[in-house]
Amino acid sequence: MSLQVPRPIDPSLHPLATGNYRIATPAIQEFYDLVSRCLRYRIMGALIYGPSRIGKTRSIEYVRLLFARNYPKVTSYHAQCEHKPRHAEGPFFANLLEAVRHPEPNAGSNPAKRMRLTAKIREAAARAGSGTVLLFCDEAQRYNENEYEWLRDVHDALDRQQIKLFTFLVGQEELLAQKTSLQITGKTQIVSRLMVEELPFYGIRNAEDVATCLLGYDETTYPEGSAWTFTRFYLPQAFDSGYRLVSDAHVLWRAFETAHHKANLPGRLEIPMESFVRAVEILLKESEVRDSRGYCPEEAFWSHAVQHCGYVQSRHATGRVLITA
Repeated sequence: MSLQVPRPIDPSLHPLATGNYRIATPAIQEFYDLVSRCLRYRIMGALIYGPSRIGKTRSIEYVRLLFARNYPKVTSYHAQCEHKPRHAEGPFFANLLEAVRHPEPNAGSNPAKRMRLTAKIREAAARAGSGTVLLFCDEAQRYNENEYEWLRDVHDALDRQQIKLFTFLVGQEELLAQKTSLQITGKTQIVSRLMVEELPFYGIRNAEDVATCLLGYDETTYPEGSAWTFTRFYLPQAFDSGYRLVSDAHVLWRAFETAHHKANLPGRLEIPMESFVRAVEILLKESEVRDSRGYCPEEAFWSHAVQHCGYVQSRHATGRVLITA
């Protein structure tokens, strides 16, 4: 049994146990390519939109990690847009101050908050050695027109100080409707600054997407630089004798298809990242006690993982129909 095989670290500290890891999907790669393109062509803002719980928040963290690795001089922030009963300037700037890790986000007047926000971003950019800053606004459909104007003001203030702020508004499909509404009402200054590019975000749509994601578990190592891939950490004997999760891509896709049709869910199958990750984690954690040379999970075991990953339950709860573009 694999539990008797010594591991390089305490299993409770492994990213799969803590949930502190991200895997690439085709949609995340498109997101990363969009951000790279915006920087290259000096496009200051873009919309990334899609259904709830499809994996947008995880994708922000993945893109930020990738940029930190590939462009260490670029500063990035992740602001979580809050639901507010009234859209006031003070809470808006306090939220952004919190995102840029200011020690006192709620202190001071509104003009003082504005100044402290731009000063904090300017300091971080100087420390990193670049005048380029990325701001990802998560659940951005919660913003209203005033908040977009305030965000534009931040852009202008930083631009006067030779700092380029690239804003990526990430949220639900309502974001696209907001852009259309702003265009109709002539608010082109907001659109031309914050909403130039558009990217529909999607889940896992076919067996090839499943294979791309499973390959991440087969190839990502922890500790980094070791021979311990995520798959090997949980199934060392099976892995060393040739088993790879990616070889079960079609099996896992069929298991989700079966669950989708059995539950009479509407629309084409599109697996949210959260459900997919949970299914793989269930399979790995519960296979650990069965690990042996030549071990390969049975199809019924993948079906068990899909049954308990929350896919059907979350679709019933939200009532959302996921439509593939």
